[in-house]
Amino acid sequence: MSYGARPTATTSGHRGLDWEEPLLFDQGAPQKCGVDLPEVDPMCADRLGGLRRRRPVGLPGLSEPEVVRHYLRLSRKNYAIDANMYPLGSCTMKHNPRINEKVARLPGIGDLHPLQPVETVQGALAIIDACAGWLKALTGLPAVAMSPAAGAHGELTGLMCIRAALEDRGDARKRVLVPESAHGTNPASARACGYAVESIPADADGRVNLDVLRQKLDTDVAAIMLTIPNTCGVFESAAPAIAEAVRGAGAFFYCDGANFNAYVGRVRPGDLGVDCMHINLHKTFSTPHGGGGPGSGPVVLSETLAPYAPLPYVVNAGDGLRLVEHASDGGGKPFGRVKAFHGQMGMFVRALAYMMSMGADGLRQVSGDAVLNANYLLARLKGTLTPAFEGLCMHEVLFDERALKGTGVTTLDLAKALIDEGFHPMTIYFPLVVNGAMLVEPTETESKETLDTFVASLEALVGRARSGDAKFFEESPTLAPRRRLDETRAARTPVLRWTPPAAASNHAAE
Repeated sequence: MSYGARPTATTSGHRGLDWEEPLLFDQGAPQKCGVDLPEVDPMCADRLGGLRRRRPVGLPGLSEPEVVRHYLRLSRKNYAIDANMYPLGSCTMKHNPRINEKVARLPGIGDLHPLQPVETVQGALAIIDACAGWLKALTGLPAVAMSPAAGAHGELTGLMCIRAALEDRGDARKRVLVPESAHGTNPASARACGYAVESIPADADGRVNLDVLRQKLDTDVAAIMLTIPNTCGVFESAAPAIAEAVRGAGAFFYCDGANFNAYVGRVRPGDLGVDCMHINLHKTFSTPHGGGGPGSGPVVLSETLAPYAPLPYVVNAGDGLRLVEHASDGGGKPFGRVKAFHGQMGMFVRALAYMMSMGADGLRQVSGDAVLNANYLLARLKGTLTPAFEGLCMHEVLFDERALKGTGVTTLDLAKALIDEGFHPMTIYFPLVVNGAMLVEPTETESKETLDTFVASLEALVGRARSGDAKFFEESPTLAPRRRLDETRAARTPVLRWTPPAAASNHAAE
């Protein structure tokens, strides 16, 4: 070994202070115990009847320090927005101000129970009502259903309102139009609601092809689901014309509002002609995001759709706020429920704290900063990567794979190499309308210094690709806890259950 060379493996499997973290099952043993437990009363057996366990459960025993260290080490492997920039376009990972967390944990809020008597939760209902008021003011739409538990859940809820309104007028339409630049959950939600899905192609600028849309509109179309800005990072500037055409055909204009953070405080969707829109609170109004939840996807509704909003909802009864739990208790025509209770209370608290702390002027600046950051990356990187479309972008910038042509390096290779530079990769290969897509969403809270470091890393990696060092990319990442996975195998044959070593070897020998 030459002087200065570093070993690639160690005796323990650890590297520096980076622990090769085993499972608890591999660290502990059933015969170990970290606490002192009293002897089991023999009489307990008589009370268990036939439910008495017949063999040991086999859970590992560990001391308290061992457990604490295990979870602390795992937490250090978790890449998060609090650790560095998270440029995952299409599904924003944005900073969650700590004041939101502090408010959500205040006594009287953090320990609420959904089955408490209404008289004891007037403050909670006031929070929901205030949050709903902000959403209605910012979107210019008169009603909002607060109960949907996530963005896709909101899509389904909105479509169910549309279906209920159509059926109420005796107009059972069968098709929903979804542009190819829409979020991927849109066609799934339409199908889940029982509609056939028809795609609308994009034009050369990445926007909805208006001519094709008009050709497809007829009396069988229930709605269009339009993402604004779309997944190409482009604002659908023809939205008012789309609304006029859709409404002229007797259909509804559903807007996917997951990207509302790009224009909140500047444009009200209701003024564009939108009938229905879900809002991902975690994208536009902070609140935690990731790992599948907890999410919250309230749906704002036009005057026409408002009567069909799901139960329950909050009303002011004069002597206090109350929840309308049954159709007979209100004046509308609710289609039913989409959730057992009234949504994610913790998310409402965090979103309201964010909106009140930012104020109307602050929210306007948020969208401006988000668009500014994305366009800064576009300007800095357009000589290194190839923008998918001409012109300015909105809150996210989209590149394609042309800049890597002839290097033997792919979009996937570049994303894996970015991990070694300390950044979570951007969204890749989505949207599908762009070859080798790289969708970067920097969010509004990233500093110029962070963006410059991100740019410098991409410039260096693309330069290395163009120098002919494709092998470097084939082996990336080399500095992450795990090397490159067989992603197809990991997705199709995941190992989700621990198997004792002896059983595993017996299974392998079979």
